Amino acid sequence: MKSFITKLKSAFSESKSADKPNNDAFTEAIINDVDGNPFALSETNVLYAGLSELAGYHYFKTIIIGTFKVKTFQGAKLIVNGGDFTLELSSDSMELESESSNIPNRNITRIDFEIDHQDISKISRTAIESIEVIAKKNHVKFSIIEGDYDQELTDQELVDEKSADVELEVEVLAEDVQNLKEK
Repeated sequence: MKSFITKLKSAFSESKSADKPNNDAFTEAIINDVDGNPFALSETNVLYAGLSELAGYHYFKTIIIGTFKVKTFQGAKLIVNGGDFTLELSSDSMELESESSNIPNRNITRIDFEIDHQDISKISRTAIESIEVIAKKNHVKFSIIEGDYDQELTDQELVDEKSADVELEVEVLAEDVQNLKEK
């Protein structure tokens, strides 16, 4: 009987154990531990993001580090709220699962969202006011980071990233060809 009441209380309570860490110290620790510039913050999560293009399709790639934890086969939604626009993006994969970290209450969730080419210009720190991630029963609202972390996302970063990947693949293929010739 006690376990039923405990389960019932936890199902209807607003605060969960995953939300209990000291929020400022918790998110600051994530920022200090992870390389790269964070894009947005929630109370207990840090969102890292970037734009990517593959075979003509554009993606807004996100990594959420913190208490956000999901396992679903229903995908996720990303709602980008700007001053004069609201943009709703769907995840490119319906199957999502957070990875556990060796640090308590810290999970890593990678979600890529499909974005139309004409909407890419809306994805900038100056245009966005907040970002919401909705997956299963999880709903997290992020605020855009200003100040030291403020860097624009550009297509140039996308091109540079892709060029580096192609150069690496060419180098590996060249080494493989050289090894075959030596045999």
